[in-house]
Amino acid sequence: MKIKIVFIVIDGLGDKPIQALGNKTPLGAAKTPNLDWLAKNGICGLVVPFKFPWQKYPESDICHLALFGYDPKIYYLGRGPYEVVGAGMQIKEGDVALRANFATVSTGFKVIDRRAGRISETQSLIKAISGQKIQGIKFLMKKSFGHRVGLILMGKNLSAEITDADPKETNKPVKKINPKKKSKEAIFTARVLNRFLLRCYQILENHPINKKRELAGLLPANFLLVRGAGEFKKTPSFYQKYKLKACCIAGGNLYKGIGKALGMKVLRIKGATGLSNTNLSEKIKTIKESLKKYDFVFCHIKATDSFAEDGNYFGKKKFIEKIDKSLKPIPKLKNTLIVITGDHSTCSTIKKHCSVSVPFLIYKSGMKRNGIDKFSELFCKKGKLGKIRQLNLMAEIQTIAKD
Repeated sequence: MKIKIVFIVIDGLGDKPIQALGNKTPLGAAKTPNLDWLAKNGICGLVVPFKFPWQKYPESDICHLALFGYDPKIYYLGRGPYEVVGAGMQIKEGDVALRANFATVSTGFKVIDRRAGRISETQSLIKAISGQKIQGIKFLMKKSFGHRVGLILMGKNLSAEITDADPKETNKPVKKINPKKKSKEAIFTARVLNRFLLRCYQILENHPINKKRELAGLLPANFLLVRGAGEFKKTPSFYQKYKLKACCIAGGNLYKGIGKALGMKVLRIKGATGLSNTNLSEKIKTIKESLKKYDFVFCHIKATDSFAEDGNYFGKKKFIEKIDKSLKPIPKLKNTLIVITGDHSTCSTIKKHCSVSVPFLIYKSGMKRNGIDKFSELFCKKGKLGKIRQLNLMAEIQTIAKD
């Protein structure tokens, strides 16, 4: 009987030690009896996240491809296509897709808040700016989740070889979109996108919702920070690569989009939001039910990353404890290999992704034990599997599954 695989990714799981947590990481400080049991009775190690040479820190989309054994140097499409596909938008070859944040900028286009106070009610704002046409290019938008939006440029002579508008820091000006290459397509795409963003600012700045937000002392969502331009192309499916029928359980559209791009069946989960209020118990219940039909179940949990990006290490610790409680049924799954890790580390003190290696555990009933007492960065460093490259993790999982 073929063993099933449950692959749980806790976004931004790793961190650096924090003085306020007794010089422990949020994971190290958290009370996690279920994760600790799996680590003690399984095998552990650290994953070195994939990043391109020009990247300072790992990114979620690229790291997920690497986790699934897809070399990003070959298969990466750019962040945009995954975001829009996950949002349920239709994209075809030749279209250019980007992800976007509703953000708050000053009159001089200096970024005040990259997420506009993490605004979530954005449908009316999207309706006000979507569907515009500039020089034959149509701009279509759809809500992703929270403050995030998917954006598609449809038309002729487009190119994804353009830079981002997002400076990725506050108190810095919005970046002008520039062509990465001196092709006429890239120059044209950069020009029309800059015009679109200016138009959006003019509309959003005077939108009734933003006026109400300002009166209530909230930040207006008056700008779109776009990044991750990419063009759609087909990727070999997970089944073609591994002969495993796979499904995806996620709240965030990026992760749904990656699942769809790899041919996974994206399951509808009641209350799966990608936020801290996500329905963890429903996700775990769906994992158990989906094992009847699927060989590989990918479950993504997002909010650990968001807490760290907000500098809320106590919130990250508490949410990890909440995840741990929800995992209580997982060790009881029969004929199932359990894998739990993160895509990358997010360091709470600097409020962004960092290059810290990520702990991982692999458990199945009856396997040789690891001998460590806690699931954390410090203990997993002593684990049997040591440090492995993210691209090699799926191969390791397959080897263990066959033992």
